[in-house]
Amino acid sequence: MQFKDIKGQRVLINRLTEIIDSGRVSHAQMFLGPTTSGSLALAIAYAQYLNCENKQHYGEGAELRADSCGQCPNCRKYEQLMHSDLHFVFPSATTTTVSSKPCSEDFQEEFRDFLNEYHQVGSEDEWYARLGIENKQGMIREKDADNLVRTLALKSYEGGYKVVVMWLAERMNLDAANKLLKTLEEPTDKTLLLLVAESRDRMLQTILSRVQLVVVKDLGMGIPEERRAEFAQMFVSWMRLLFKLDMQTLSAWVDQTATIGRESQKRFLQFVQESLRACFLKTVAGIELPGELVFGDEKFDIFFPSMITVNNIEQMNQAVNDAAYAIERNANAKITFMQLSFTMSKMIKKR
Repeated sequence: MQFKDIKGQRVLINRLTEIIDSGRVSHAQMFLGPTTSGSLALAIAYAQYLNCENKQHYGEGAELRADSCGQCPNCRKYEQLMHSDLHFVFPSATTTTVSSKPCSEDFQEEFRDFLNEYHQVGSEDEWYARLGIENKQGMIREKDADNLVRTLALKSYEGGYKVVVMWLAERMNLDAANKLLKTLEEPTDKTLLLLVAESRDRMLQTILSRVQLVVVKDLGMGIPEERRAEFAQMFVSWMRLLFKLDMQTLSAWVDQTATIGRESQKRFLQFVQESLRACFLKTVAGIELPGELVFGDEKFDIFFPSMITVNNIEQMNQAVNDAAYAIERNANAKITFMQLSFTMSKMIKKR
């Protein structure tokens, strides 16, 4: 992955290449940002640039100040995610083929295929779906940490930096995190540990205090267009159910929503917040943001925005925030969405 292939993030990319060029590479860094920000792709491109044998530097006025060449042996191996000194650690769980004590080493080929398929911006739920563990919680375990420590203690195969990229580092359990502390405090020469995480709150303070933080902004790329149409249909159905409060049909909607996975649930709640905001702006200020009030149902598009007013927008937004927080922390999705439905039904009628 070259930096030029990553959308946006030009300011951050230029800062990262400047740090490498100055020789101030921290041995442990955390790329913190939502999956859709390209945080994982950035971490891999960063490692590729670090190990590139023919770094390219551009003149004044260029969008990027520098990038990897994409042609040297190291770059070609990084592009294929097959470099001998590039290692991946990520959440895993038992599957039909790995029935006990799973770890990242068991799924390296599957993970590389996943990265290639989703261009290194796939979600946690999409990764679990590929493994066939949609209803399980993936984890980074003590065995993963043992393998990581052993890997970083070995000499580089090809003379450059040894790099371990840990994706969704907040999924480390306590034993794994504690195993890493000594490595973070006493790194071996020319080693680089890149933690990629979405949630700072779920990381142990002992880990956070030992890494250099790189904040990756989402840049408004959170919901792909193809998902917006799907979420719009869900939103229209849900809001109509909340008017009627038909418990049997609402329960069926909640049951279905509980099956789409945490990542999709979080994105749907993000879509709900964006939609409520757009409706409120239209109702209060007559401002209509392009495309944000087209739900695919003409009657709904016309009449629903007037339901969101100064009397209910704050409480509704807070309720959606609370639900997203609960989903992030693995709360029961059926209970969370049913509670949210009751609250939203009351707030809509409060207009």
